[in-house]
Amino acid sequence: MAEEKSKENRQESKTPDQKQDIKYFVRIANTDLVGSKSIYLALRKIKGVNFMFANAACAITGIPKDKKTGSLSEQEIKKLDEFLTNPLKFNLPSWLLNRQKDYDTGVDKHLLTSDLDFTKEFDIRRLKKIKSNRGFRHAWGLPLRGQKTKSNFRRNKRKGALGVKRKKK
Repeated sequence: MAEEKSKENRQESKTPDQKQDIKYFVRIANTDLVGSKSIYLALRKIKGVNFMFANAACAITGIPKDKKTGSLSEQEIKKLDEFLTNPLKFNLPSWLLNRQKDYDTGVDKHLLTSDLDFTKEFDIRRLKKIKSNRGFRHAWGLPLRGQKTKSNFRRNKRKGALGVKRKKK
């Protein structure tokens, strides 16, 4: 009985305005984020935002990491969106960005969502075009960074797994 009364008291203490403030989905950086998760975890669902960048976003914008995404005000959402689109405006160190000294322009920038995929695809095309070693290995479907290939990477994308066949007796 005591538990039921305490539950009723907690429900009554919330005003109807507080119950309706929580949104189920919040749109930040062209991505729908779940409103029931903390902002720190929800930001990590945006492609191009890792745990360090999400932590920096919360710290610089002044939003507590454990605050629910659905309870953010419009000003906080706007501030986060502005931070994610242009982090250099907020004096973020360049080592925290995912595109330092861009190949074409030479400036530091941070790419998100489809821009990240688009740029990565063009980088791989450029490597193939200039016929670098990395470009060849991308084209052949092999690992790029010096891993051994004797036992691993034995998979043909079209035919499935490859293995060693025994001689018939």
